[in-house]
Amino acid sequence: MNILGRKREQEILGDCLDSDQAEFVVVYGRRRVGKTYLVREYFNNEFAFYATGINEVNMKEQLNYFNDSLIEYGSEEKKAPESWREAFNRLKEILTRPDIKKDPITGKKVVFLDELPWMDTAKSGFKTALEHFWNSWGASQKDLLLIVCGSATSWIIQNVLGNHGGLYNRITRQIHLYPFSLGECEEFLRSKGFSLSRRDITDCYMVFGGIPYYLNLLNRRYSIVQNIDVLLFQENGQLYYEYDRLFSSLYRKPQKHMEIIRALAKKRKGMTRTELISDTKIADGGLLSKAIEELEQCGFIRAYKNYVKKATEQYYQLIDPFVLFHLDFRIEKRYSSWTKYHGTPGYYAWRGNAYEILCLNHLPQIKAALGISGVETMEYSWKSSAAKKGAQIDLLIDRMDNVINVCEMKYSTEPFEIDANYEEDLLHKLEVFRKETKNEKTLHLTLICASGMERNKHSNIVINMITGEELFR
Repeated sequence: MNILGRKREQEILGDCLDSDQAEFVVVYGRRRVGKTYLVREYFNNEFAFYATGINEVNMKEQLNYFNDSLIEYGSEEKKAPESWREAFNRLKEILTRPDIKKDPITGKKVVFLDELPWMDTAKSGFKTALEHFWNSWGASQKDLLLIVCGSATSWIIQNVLGNHGGLYNRITRQIHLYPFSLGECEEFLRSKGFSLSRRDITDCYMVFGGIPYYLNLLNRRYSIVQNIDVLLFQENGQLYYEYDRLFSSLYRKPQKHMEIIRALAKKRKGMTRTELISDTKIADGGLLSKAIEELEQCGFIRAYKNYVKKATEQYYQLIDPFVLFHLDFRIEKRYSSWTKYHGTPGYYAWRGNAYEILCLNHLPQIKAALGISGVETMEYSWKSSAAKKGAQIDLLIDRMDNVINVCEMKYSTEPFEIDANYEEDLLHKLEVFRKETKNEKTLHLTLICASGMERNKHSNIVINMITGEELFR
């Protein structure tokens, strides 16, 4: 087994192996995040049965491929099944054979159905057959561990996790696999023989996010800048067309999702639903709600509240580093080379914005650095209503212990130095926030600096300082 990180996920799979009941596990997450790799590596490819769905083929072809797996795992019937009901009946026959492969320690029979959404072609009866297989037989087999997986997160959530039919309340465990954190990226790259500074790893995260597949494409003989050029800017680069493939693999009709993404990319601090409707021209209603929910479920966007707005009004913000980078530099085609752009004034402006997104993706690490991991919190943004001399705070951590962390995020290669002007700006933010919100909680100005902070006569205003190093924990 060669799995880096994913400790919680491995614990769940281990608990399922040790369980004295039938287990039905759902593994889901966005494309390229490592779902199949996790399952295959954890079980060393030793399954009682394994099959995968095939993209963009009809029911007959899906059944032909499934039949190949049935034969491989011992089916004596060579003819392809004509329906999914027949296919699952033959699977049941295989799993009841005395020579079926079992886990050597626990005796569990592990069945892995990968890319499940692709098996569910139009009018195929796949879901009904799966429900019948589990409810009529699988759920009673104490030595059965069924794992289903798929990148089409919306299908998984609607048809399996949110199923109100035969699979309602039948799922015993679920694993939502997220991208690597900075610390996991570092562990992964070290395992691949990279000797990168944490600054380089931070820069890498701000382009590729924590997606293991993307990180695995990096060439250790190149610098991070060169790798970005080779993978993203050269037409034969392995990620040159990844953006379009990404959404088409997750959603069967991705047009609305992509329109929402493009709109949010233009307004980095986020948009309300009303603003999204105005910008995208997507009609208000269920289709818009569904697209927003699915983007949030996949981790492309986050929903958050403005501190002073009513509870029902949410903002939506694009927080996926790879998508943001691609929209900035590949879709617009403003630059033909990252090497040429690197080090320009525009590059430093991009880097500052990208670091803010990185911080928003590492809220657990920020809370740990503040020593409040166990404290209940709500995260907000805030913008002054004043037309002149207003203020804006991108991250407020509102704590149940009567404190609000007012967070500022800064990325620089040297320790950040607060001068008189910035100190005045920070004091103004705190004053305006207190005055407009009439909030009486204690305000802790919190600076999150990639390279730390230079202490001087202006820095005493800062109550908490979090370094980039602490985001790697």
